Parts: sequence; C-alpha cells; structure tokens
Amino acid sequence: MPTIDAERLLSDLRRFAQFGAYKTGVHRPTYSREDIESRRWLVQQYETAGLQAHIDGVGNVFGTPRSDRRSLLIGSHAESQNYAGWLDGALGVIYGLEIARTFAETLGCAGLLISPVAWADEEGHYVSMLGSRSFVGDIDEAEIDRAVNVNEGLPLRDALRTAGLAGVPRSLVEPERHVGYLEAHIEQGDALEASGNRIGIVTSIVGIWQYSIIFHGIQNHAGTTRMAIRKDAGVAAATLVLAIAKRFPEVAGPCSVWTAGRINLEPGAPSIIPGKAEMVFQFRDSEMPVLERLDALLRELVEETALKTGCRTEIVRTETGKPCNMDPAFQNAIENAAARHAPGAHVRMPSGAGHDAQIVVPRLRSAMLFIPSIGGISHHWTENTDDTDLVLGCQVLADAAETILRDEEENLDSRG
Repeated sequence: MPTIDAERLLSDLRRFAQFGAYKTGVHRPTYSREDIESRRWLVQQYETAGLQAHIDGVGNVFGTPRSDRRSLLIGSHAESQNYAGWLDGALGVIYGLEIARTFAETLGCAGLLISPVAWADEEGHYVSMLGSRSFVGDIDEAEIDRAVNVNEGLPLRDALRTAGLAGVPRSLVEPERHVGYLEAHIEQGDALEASGNRIGIVTSIVGIWQYSIIFHGIQNHAGTTRMAIRKDAGVAAATLVLAIAKRFPEVAGPCSVWTAGRINLEPGAPSIIPGKAEMVFQFRDSEMPVLERLDALLRELVEETALKTGCRTEIVRTETGKPCNMDPAFQNAIENAAARHAPGAHVRMPSGAGHDAQIVVPRLRSAMLFIPSIGGISHHWTENTDDTDLVLGCQVLADAAETILRDEEENLDSRG
C-alpha cells in the first residue's frame, strides 16, 4: 500500500492556509488576489510532482499525468468562505496533491495514476459549484455573462479578466480518461466526533431546495397606525418561521434540516411598519419524497400565513438540487481502507452539505471521505481538525485510491 508523507502533508496544508490567512482561518474568496496566488502555487506543486499543470478558463487547476493511461481525479475546491476555516475545501485539494506525489514516488512503475484537481467557486461567491459545473458541461457562456459577485456585484467576466483568465478555454470532462473522482472533506458537523468515529464514508449528498418568499404588507407610521388594522410584513415573516418550526417535524425525515437564513424588512426603520419582508429559506434531505413533502407543506404554510396576516405573498423556488448517491464500489474501497487504519472507528453517513462530488457524479463514478471537525465547527475561522485525523484521512484515501485503480487494471486485463 502507498504510504503518504505525513510531515509533508501537514506542511503543505499550513502553507496553503497562508494564502489569505485570517486569525486561525483564511479569507480567500474566489478570484481574489490570494485565491489566484494559491492556484498558481498549486500549478508549481503539480509540475514539481511531474504532472502537466494548467488553470482553465474558470480557474480550475488540473494536474495531469504524462501518460495515456486512465487516472483517478482527487480534489476539492481551493477558495474559502469569507473569514472562515483553513480546511474547508483546502483539505481535499492538498490530499489530491499528496496522494499524486506518493503514487508517483512509490507506485509510478505500476501505472497507477492520480490527477489532482482544485475546483473554482464551490462556495458560490459568483456561481455555486462553478468549477465542477463547468467541467461537466452544466453551465453555458450566457450564465457566465450574467453572473455577478454576491457581495459586491462585480461581474464574473470582469473578475476572470482581472485574474488573467479572459479567453482561456474551459476544460471539459473526458470520461474515458478518468476512472472516477474522489473528494475528501472535513465533516462540517459533529456526528463523527460525537460518535467517536474518525472516518466517514459518504453514502449520499443531500438535495438542497431554496426559496425566495416575499410578503407584501402596508407600510405606515409605527406610532399612529392601530394594531387592529395593520398589515405588517415583518409579522408575516416571523409567523411563517414559527409555523415552519412547529409543522416541518411532522413530515421531515430523520436527516432533514431547514433554515431561514436571511430576512430583509423594508424600509427597515424603527418607526415604520414594514411594507415588505423578503425571506431566503432552504431545506435539505437525501430523499426526494421527503423534499417533495417539505415543499408541499411550505407552500401551504405560506398561504395560511398570508390569510392570517392580510399580506400578499410570493414564493419562488430558486434552487432545486437533486440528492445523489455515491458509487457503491468506491464506498467499499474507502470503508475497507478505514477498517485497516481505524478499526471500529468508521461509519457510513450521508452528507448534509453540498460538494463538488454531487456535480461530478453523473459523469464520473465518485465517492467522498469525511474526517472530524473539532466541535462540529465550519464556515468560521476557528474551524479545525486534529493533526492525527488529517494524516489518517489522507492515508485512508490513498489506500482506497490504490484499490480502485488496481481493480480497474484487473478489469482491463480480464477484458483482454
């Protein structure tokens, strides 16, 4: 089995965290100066490992073996959330680099090849999962033309131009060149830590359904308008949130979660009754029938709230992500490797967060590995994982990668 260089792995993870360092985390938004510098550093590392390296037209960084043999893609996304953690995404990127180097050093003669990849904008600073969606051909030039930075309004085309990527071709998947795709990630929750497990074998990735819900009331003076005649859009939004909290558990599945992540009131002044309230709401589950039940109940509750408060309402579903399952054979390879290195401390589990693997899986067989997040913390600069778990996860993924590639070799030989 391949043996990774633990010291080199940890050193590279910490070196990567210097790009946009913020407190104990990082601030490395997509196409920021720090993000582009980190991607250029990856190009250098890929080339030093003997790979052909390039950054494509949306910022994906690819390391390609100098061989016509099929390879296994391993990676994740390189950018971070704003003022967030040093491992979210970066972990899988550096795992891909370390495993590619390990295979080149110890297994190269056997023709077992790794293609490391760092996707762009999984975090959605412009377009969620932009890099992997581009790779599988799921985004066209018109959508790229329309996209803007969610915080600053900067057009994506301008960001690409500033990053030196204007006119650079986008790389598209060639399924015949790859055996599949593996991604490692911190769990971003506390299920592993709470259960005493050190490796999670991801069985599925949730579907995320997101909505824009607007209540239109009547804006008026907060001091002179009698309570009996008010049509307060803010009250309508609050009423809906409470109704969801009460009723969703009746139809939810065991893994369902939901969040009212943003509520904006207009005009937002203390002496004015809100005439408009806009809510961004989402729920997640790994089963399509559960998602459909939650959708039906949400629409029912929105209508009930509108009647109760006298406000006019609009509801638009803005995101409809389908749940997806990871490849069974790849799951088995990860689980068998985990059993060797962490006996009795591994578990199969769904992913409650979205990942690039869910975009890639329709085109390439895919699987994911989780390692614990200390305290279940992610999307915050205090995010962290114990060094021993960082090393363990990479070694387990390396073993799984070898199994997957050797199985591919045997299948080719059996087919003659």
